[in-house]
Amino acid sequence: MGRGVSVDEEQEDDTALLQRTQCTISALCQWYKTVTKKCTQVFPQRTESLTNSDLPQSLPVVVIFKDFEAFNSQVLQDFILICSRYTQELPFIFIFGIATSPSAIQHRLPHSVSSLLCIEVFHSLSCTQHLASVFDKLILNSQFPFKLSSRVIQVLVGIFLYHDFSVQNFVKGLQFSMLEHFKSQPLSMLCCQKQEALLSAKTLSKKNVERIRHLPSFMRYVETQEPQEQVQLLTNDEHVKEVCQQLLKNLHKYHKNYYPILQCLHSLTSSLPKFPLGKHIRELHVSCIEKNLWETEEYDSALQLLRILAKDELVAALRKCAEILKSTKILQNVLQQLEDFIGRLEALEEDTSGKTG
Repeated sequence: MGRGVSVDEEQEDDTALLQRTQCTISALCQWYKTVTKKCTQVFPQRTESLTNSDLPQSLPVVVIFKDFEAFNSQVLQDFILICSRYTQELPFIFIFGIATSPSAIQHRLPHSVSSLLCIEVFHSLSCTQHLASVFDKLILNSQFPFKLSSRVIQVLVGIFLYHDFSVQNFVKGLQFSMLEHFKSQPLSMLCCQKQEALLSAKTLSKKNVERIRHLPSFMRYVETQEPQEQVQLLTNDEHVKEVCQQLLKNLHKYHKNYYPILQCLHSLTSSLPKFPLGKHIRELHVSCIEKNLWETEEYDSALQLLRILAKDELVAALRKCAEILKSTKILQNVLQQLEDFIGRLEALEEDTSGKTG
């Protein structure tokens, strides 16, 4: 009713639950009068300037039909007709959640019923926009330590795009992935915020140190070290703990650098013809996880297209990147280099204009 209406616990105890046969419009009218009277008493300063005829408009009864197409047409018609007879006592507002188009109202309701409605159309964010918001806040965020593999991202996004378009189910899939990871992976204790992860690495048990030694990523790291260092990593548990702490620091620093740079690259390439690096940032993120992006043909194609951009388009794209980098403290030197480059581009145009003049 314009805002939440709460009932005190003492009042709840004294209120008898209505039986199903008592759930009528008349009972709703009586409830509405009681609630509006209480609101007038609790907030007299808000209602003192309103007349009795103004008050109902300020406290509407909102009925939400989440899935309009799923309702039985005849039941819906009867409900609207009944409500129309009580408009003087109950200021109804109906919100229809329509998955197809607004014309669905005319298709499902006869003119005699739809004419009783004062219809206004508004649009919420699309499912894909909500999904992009989830990616920005959870997956593409250095503060969220849990990272999904490219395969898991593709499966979850595939289910979303080709089955249900449900952001809620996508989030449930993400939650299930987290549960599975923390349940099945003993070393998931290191998947947490930086300081907590460093403390966990410092107090690793001998068994967990051995688990680290058998990780494919750690084995690859050992292979890149000098022979003496390799021996230490394979035999000295304390040394492994120290190395793990340093590697965790590097990993957290990497993610703080990675996500702003990913956003910059997406900003530069998302408007290029045929979207060589993907239309959505999640596609670019998956490509970065799977392979060295700079070694791909798609990356070369994107660079070629950027080289032939008009100068004003290139400057505008670079300015967007500068805005992204301003929100990070760790990449301020990169921001300074980018701003210097933009300045040189603009100065080049001024020099050219001066010579022409």
